[in-house]
Amino acid sequence: MVKHAGGAILPLYIDRSLNKPISVQICMGLRDLILTKRLKPGARMPSTRTLAVDLDVSRTTVVGAFEQLISEGILESRTGAGTFVSEAFAENYPEKIPPRKQRRRAPGAPPRLASVLSNAELHFSRRRPYPYKPKAFVSGLPAFDQFPLALWNRLSSKHWRASRNEVLSYDSPQGYTPLRQAIADYLGQFRGVSCSYEQIFVVSGAQQAFGLISGMLLNPGEEVWFENPGAIGARNSILSSGARLIPVPIDQDGIMVEEGLHRAPNFRLAFVTPSHQQPLGITMGLRRRLELLRAADAAKAWIIEDDYDGDFQYSSQPPPTLKSLDRSDRVFYVGTFSKSLFPSLRLGYIIVPRPLVEIFDHIFTAMLQGSPTSTQAVVAEFIREGHFASHLRRMRSIYQERQTVFYEAAKAKLAGLLDVYPMDTGFHSIGHLPDDADEYAVEQAAFDAGVAVAPIGHYCLEPLETKGLVLGFSSLTPSEIKAGMDDLASALCGPAGFRGTAAGNS
Repeated sequence: MVKHAGGAILPLYIDRSLNKPISVQICMGLRDLILTKRLKPGARMPSTRTLAVDLDVSRTTVVGAFEQLISEGILESRTGAGTFVSEAFAENYPEKIPPRKQRRRAPGAPPRLASVLSNAELHFSRRRPYPYKPKAFVSGLPAFDQFPLALWNRLSSKHWRASRNEVLSYDSPQGYTPLRQAIADYLGQFRGVSCSYEQIFVVSGAQQAFGLISGMLLNPGEEVWFENPGAIGARNSILSSGARLIPVPIDQDGIMVEEGLHRAPNFRLAFVTPSHQQPLGITMGLRRRLELLRAADAAKAWIIEDDYDGDFQYSSQPPPTLKSLDRSDRVFYVGTFSKSLFPSLRLGYIIVPRPLVEIFDHIFTAMLQGSPTSTQAVVAEFIREGHFASHLRRMRSIYQERQTVFYEAAKAKLAGLLDVYPMDTGFHSIGHLPDDADEYAVEQAAFDAGVAVAPIGHYCLEPLETKGLVLGFSSLTPSEIKAGMDDLASALCGPAGFRGTAAGNS
């Protein structure tokens, strides 16, 4: 709540975890206060400077919200006096307006959706929102504090100095050609993937890639092998096509191909994360990779290889990608810049098997406008000038250091409570709980202590006997990791966690 010069309190709330601009949230909040008469006609508004300070936002953000409401006639600006709730607007608006929270759909039949989506919605898993600021132990976020913003700004400025036609017009829906070429060169040199740039299609993140692939390949009811546990976003995207997901268990070598063949021999698609299984962190063995490729070839099925953090291998060279071993051209390779650069880019790519390039090209041209050219151009330059490879080398070193601090702190603080096992790849680790622990009670206890963890069960299509938590470390400084471990240990020892005594905490 914020207080203005007249002493009244404005119940305005800003939720920075939402994907909604703060100026829009302010505008909607003020509009609601006025329409529900909690701000009376003729009431003087706080100054934009005061409101900005109280909400901890820039004054420009507040000015934008005020200007929008003035243009709607809800507020009026009086020279030398300030900004007021419009009395003229109030005269033309009903006297009593129900609060926003009461304006809900009347009981009865829900709106009719497409049958495919209605069925898929029943099986969607809730995705946890990322915090506005990284906190212990959110997974999947890169180190914002280490990104070379000055360099990025220089490359952005260089792009915007190009001709207006180049920077303001539409580009190819398939993606900015220099970026597609840069991605193909990078993958060939560092990931062992041989492909032409024509096979690469740029998308707005991996999530869109999964939706496009499954929407093009799958008919309702067709069977898809899906890792259990497995990636939640991909699961929801594939479900949206009407497919039937077949949970296939994971062992120490990755997805259990024989079990997949037993459960669904006529599968149409398999979704896997071979470089760093999401969430268990297992790297698929070479023999298992070849076994999966043979199974897909025999069934005339396709494979989606999600290489979401394969660039971050700490103890050795990254294993070969499925795509680099694929001799039958059955693998869609999906990559993203959300982990290697930063999430708000909303930029990813698909390597499409050659037999499907023409149809993907046609569908992209017919249905999509593509990702912002300016973003693609800066990423292309970042790769071409060698900054991308240098950035990845630097970040591997930083993440390995943070991983070491994470494991040392876990060993010191969580012994007897949570068994945390080292991994060679990625941004997170797994902490195994006692068999009788309630994962979701532990999650709530951690949340109450200011720590974000995710139960393994949250990623499952069918229940597992294994109990544990997904713990991210990549976005945290060493001091934040240590402080987070103290909070997590306290939560696990408390009454809402489970019985046990951590070393040094008895």
